[in-house]
Amino acid sequence: MDTRNPIATVPATAQESVQRSRAVDRVVRGIATSDGAGVKLTRVLTQNLQRRLDPFLMLDAFGTDSKDDYIGGFPDHPHRGFETITYMLAGRMRHRDSAGNEGLLQNGGAQWMVAGAGVVHSEMPEQEDGRMEGFQLWLNLPASDKMTAPWYRDMPADAIPTVALDNGGTVRVLAGASHGVAGAVTRPVTEPIYLDVHLPAGQQFRQALPAGHNAFVYVYRGEVSIGEGSDKAVIESQRMGVLDNAANADGVVVSAGSDAHFLLIAGQPLGEPIAQYGPFVMNTQEQIYQTLADFRDGRFATIPAATGA
Repeated sequence: MDTRNPIATVPATAQESVQRSRAVDRVVRGIATSDGAGVKLTRVLTQNLQRRLDPFLMLDAFGTDSKDDYIGGFPDHPHRGFETITYMLAGRMRHRDSAGNEGLLQNGGAQWMVAGAGVVHSEMPEQEDGRMEGFQLWLNLPASDKMTAPWYRDMPADAIPTVALDNGGTVRVLAGASHGVAGAVTRPVTEPIYLDVHLPAGQQFRQALPAGHNAFVYVYRGEVSIGEGSDKAVIESQRMGVLDNAANADGVVVSAGSDAHFLLIAGQPLGEPIAQYGPFVMNTQEQIYQTLADFRDGRFATIPAATGA
């Protein structure tokens, strides 16, 4: 069941032209794990896919009706060297960070945080029952921006453009553009596309993609097929289809075998070295050592005390 608040839609202002669809390179099943203070989640994009899906570093999916699976939340923890995008389908999480930002993430909303040179943040539930469901995506920063000042944007549901398709489907455009509608966020260098598509059974969705972008589809409701003709591949719920990089493909065609909800995410690869130690992502081990020293020696700011009830 979709528990999000009703979201106003705008009509598509253009059609996506796709002459040849990308095919599915591989199908990925996520790994059940936990993070924060015991929050149960599925890690869909893991470290062994970071090169293949550059510039994306991680995708976590979480969804449960049991408060015991999420009530501990994500207490204060640091990040450096990348961006986090948290997208909430259902539930309420409070964000606070050491740059002084605070926001309430809830049904249909998202937050985009650039950790840059370093930030400590927390994401804690503001509910003790009911469903909590959403995604967190990690997007790498280019070497030149690893030490940029932290940046944060809170996006309530009505700040994310939602496109009404002629076939009854909808597209929420968190980043990039779809059907002539620009998304809530535009980022340089990696130029990410982040779409949440709802497609009725038997209908088709077409999206143009830049030739150089790596891309994947994560299905979180229903079932879809990707590609055309003999290249079609079925992607079931809770599976990710990694799209190929065929030189003659100019986009992707997705067909819904049942009422389906899926994320389509794409970005321009950086082609730079990746050195990761937990919540820190830099380009060299020396930079990781420096980051650990900076955090140990208190050179990351701490989260200010709460100012309200």
